[in-house]
Amino acid sequence: MAGIRAELCVDADGSCPVASAAADADASTLSVSRSVAPEDDETVTEEFMLDDATAEAADIDDQLSPVFSYGSQTVYRFTRSRGSGCPCECVEQFDCPVVDVHTRDGMLYLVFHAADMSELQGVITTLREQYPEVDIRRLLRSEGNPSDHDLVFVDRGRLTERQREVLETAHRMGYFERPKGANAGDVAAELDITRSTFTEHLAAAQTKLLDAILDA
Repeated sequence: MAGIRAELCVDADGSCPVASAAADADASTLSVSRSVAPEDDETVTEEFMLDDATAEAADIDDQLSPVFSYGSQTVYRFTRSRGSGCPCECVEQFDCPVVDVHTRDGMLYLVFHAADMSELQGVITTLREQYPEVDIRRLLRSEGNPSDHDLVFVDRGRLTERQREVLETAHRMGYFERPKGANAGDVAAELDITRSTFTEHLAAAQTKLLDAILDA
């Protein structure tokens, strides 16, 4: 078995009420869950938990209804139309159920299992076509023998000089940190290239590194 457990960080760009509420409250959300009613499979109901102190300081959307309180935290519920193109649905169109969803620093974190590298690349490509930022946070490959040490040596010669420069500059400026030390525009300006050129180089470099790490 050679499946992959992936955690991606996505800038939902206002398309996810959970991420938007978390950004407004400047807080993280917990226990995000979703359900589809059998009698109405076109509507999705979602719930998430938010700290009361931060929620009071934020302008919580009227569509988010408080349904339960756990001490200093409240569970909010909302409904949305299925097929609205949210990040979770982008992943699940590849038959990859999202097994964990949470937010941090206004970003949406999705955890799912992909059958192989091709499926994972398809998910990442689809998300990058629709959202301004998609970062790979963690990858874990399933091995036949769980006692094996999964050590991978990556040949940096796979990268072009420009791709290495883009990765090194992004890393030095804190692009991969949370909270970010720099956004895509900042790094592009430092490199004196356009933002789209920066994201193209970054995507190409990450794909090459993933091929090496996952032995595609």
